[in-house]
Amino acid sequence: MRIIRLLLVFMFVGMGVTMAQAKKGTLATAKINTPTVQCEMCKGTIERYMYREDGIQSCKVDFKKKVTTVKYYTDRTNIENVKTAIANAGYDADDVTANEDSYKALPTCCKKPEDGGGQPTKKKQ
Repeated sequence: MRIIRLLLVFMFVGMGVTMAQAKKGTLATAKINTPTVQCEMCKGTIERYMYREDGIQSCKVDFKKKVTTVKYYTDRTNIENVKTAIANAGYDADDVTANEDSYKALPTCCKKPEDGGGQPTKKKQ
C-alpha cells in the first residue's frame, strides 16, 4: 500500500513539474489606428467585441486619439486577426476596412460624418 501511495505522489509531482514548464505564448502589445471611432459607445462596442476573441488579454480604446491598444497572446492569435476582429465590429483598423454589414448596424453616432453620423454639433446662439 505504501508503494502505491509513493507512486501516486511521484506521479502528481512529475505532472506538476511538467505543467509548470509548459511555455505560455508571449504577450504582444499592438497600437492600431482606428480613425472611425468617435464616442464612448464606439469604445464600448470594440472593447466588448474584442474580449470575446480568442487570445486577447486586454483592449483599451482611446476615442480622442483614435487609437486602440490591444494585448494578445502570440501563440493564439496575430495582429492581422486582431485588425480583422475590429473590422468585424464595424470600424476601420489601420489598413483593414470595416465590415459593411457590421458598419450598417452601428448606431448613427458611431458612423462616419460623410454617412450622416458623428457627434451632433452644438447650436450656437
